[in-house]
Amino acid sequence: MRILHVAHQQLRKYGQTRVSWAQKLYFGLVKNDYFVRGFSDRDVAAFEAPFGIRDLGVKASNRRLLETVEAFAPQLVIVGHCDIIRNETLEAMRGIVPGLVIAGANNDPLFVPENAAKIAHRCEVVDAMFVSTGARELARFAGKRARLWHMPNPVDPAIESADASLRSDQGHDLIFCSKSEDYTERGKTVRYLKDNLGADINFYTPGSFGTPGVWGRDYDEALADSKMGLNLNRQEGLHWYSSARMAQMVGNGLLTFTHASGDFASLMPAESMVYFNSPEELLGQVRQFAADDAMRREWAARGRAFFHAEINSRLYARYIVEASLQLPFSHDYAWCRDA
Repeated sequence: MRILHVAHQQLRKYGQTRVSWAQKLYFGLVKNDYFVRGFSDRDVAAFEAPFGIRDLGVKASNRRLLETVEAFAPQLVIVGHCDIIRNETLEAMRGIVPGLVIAGANNDPLFVPENAAKIAHRCEVVDAMFVSTGARELARFAGKRARLWHMPNPVDPAIESADASLRSDQGHDLIFCSKSEDYTERGKTVRYLKDNLGADINFYTPGSFGTPGVWGRDYDEALADSKMGLNLNRQEGLHWYSSARMAQMVGNGLLTFTHASGDFASLMPAESMVYFNSPEELLGQVRQFAADDAMRREWAARGRAFFHAEINSRLYARYIVEASLQLPFSHDYAWCRDA
């Protein structure tokens, strides 16, 4: 099967990339033996534009995508975060390849109005829309062309390759990476932990409180050198919504703490992640696991094993293809058992 994958591939980051769900999807498609062609809309716009000014290359990027569709003749097109690509361009694809199926994928939170509007707009033209928030939150987008599906944030064994559950000599007891302050008050929780954990627990916060952020290889190494990770989303309470950092931390064997209101306890095995309802409860849990390294390692190992077995890029990509084409599921996908 020929699949065209349209997403920001971060070509001009030159190695200093964020961990990319789009890259994991591409890897997963290849691992399933699909013939995949990538199209990086933002990079193409910059390459085609006068003086490399991306905004001047928007029309060219849309035109080059249609040229790619004509040359490659895909059977499925998956469009991720590619705002440069217009809905009219997606419609034009169907005139080039009759019977073409187009799927949309959005990994950003619904509490950001601009992102919710982007999902609604794409739902007008795509055949299926995959959103990283749980399916029970997606009713607001019903009634348009798209069938609505939840997609998780997966791990990839080539990316989440560390296993902190095997070690006790890490430099950091707890890590939280973030620099975003929009639509959130999570900094108050981080500050509460900073003020109350004490000097015996090393809490590393790149991107916050004057600590430089880490990217690319530096980020990978920071996770590998941490025992536990804090998964604070900008807002809590949406079903199965989490920042991609949860998969990154659990997948690298860090014992991960996340808010109970996301209901990940209904997805994950027992004693594989730690769920809290308040900063005070979180403080006690961090202290408890910091004091019991054997329990920390046991829980973290269980979470890592589940993610790598059941929420990996290979299964994730196969699920998106099967759901998009309305094929019978070839696997009992953990995140889709009630669908």
